[in-house]
Amino acid sequence: MSKYVPDIISHRWVIIASSRLSRPEEVSSKKQKKTKKKPCVFCENNEKLSSTEVYRVGKGKINEPGWKVRVISNKYPITDYHEIVIHSPDHEKNIEDLSKQQVGHILLAYRERFRFYRKLGQVLIFCNNGEQAGASMQHPHSQLVVIPSQINLDTLAKEPINNVVSDTESFISYCPDFSQWPYEVWIAPKDGTGKYADLTDTQLEEMAEILQGLIKQLKKIYTSHKISNIPFAYNYYIYPGHNWYLRIIPRFVYRAGFELGTGLNVNVVDPSEAALELRGIESKIIGVLSKLKGKI
Repeated sequence: MSKYVPDIISHRWVIIASSRLSRPEEVSSKKQKKTKKKPCVFCENNEKLSSTEVYRVGKGKINEPGWKVRVISNKYPITDYHEIVIHSPDHEKNIEDLSKQQVGHILLAYRERFRFYRKLGQVLIFCNNGEQAGASMQHPHSQLVVIPSQINLDTLAKEPINNVVSDTESFISYCPDFSQWPYEVWIAPKDGTGKYADLTDTQLEEMAEILQGLIKQLKKIYTSHKISNIPFAYNYYIYPGHNWYLRIIPRFVYRAGFELGTGLNVNVVDPSEAALELRGIESKIIGVLSKLKGKI
């Protein structure tokens, strides 16, 4: 069982989940060299090695091959309800490498599990891709946790829409002026009245294309800029409440003592320029535009 401990002064909460200490650390290359490589419990044909399957997209019986996306309970939970969404049977392919249809299957699994739990608390869906982003398993996956409704989440409300990257029938992607990370980008529905669980199948397909396109562009920017020596990694999460959004946080930089000690985040990339690059406008052109803007 997880334990929720409040800070009386700040009204923030800490979750004590000692079972997390036992979770495997497959991502670390140093450990892999010293120990014999174990079979991946998230890969197809290893279904019986994993924890209980609770949902799948695709064919086949429970705990057997044939699935496209598989959802299992987490052996090392943070909260009382904690699930893992395995993105595909492929051990290597991240969202940017999958087909658009497969990304749609992932978003469908998110929606269906959100709907399953929506009356039990706040449903938070998140993805840690890469060791720098907190992933302990290499096989691409996301996670879903349910947090009691009475717990105050220190989660941002939807930011005003500025620095638009794309504008489609149902969604807008943009880099908020408040962006805390370089190239941070949000996807938000134009109709902000519902929760993620209320999306239609058509909207899921539309969103899949946007999400994959943004991550592909982020990887391209990372490769061309090399802001740091950190391997390409990113987090994203879906806001659990009304007026929801999906927030993508690329891990191009480390957070250091200043940020941790003050709570102030230093963003080394102007969100307006980040939006232009995410739209495919090269940084050299952005530099020229900035100079011209300064002369006007």
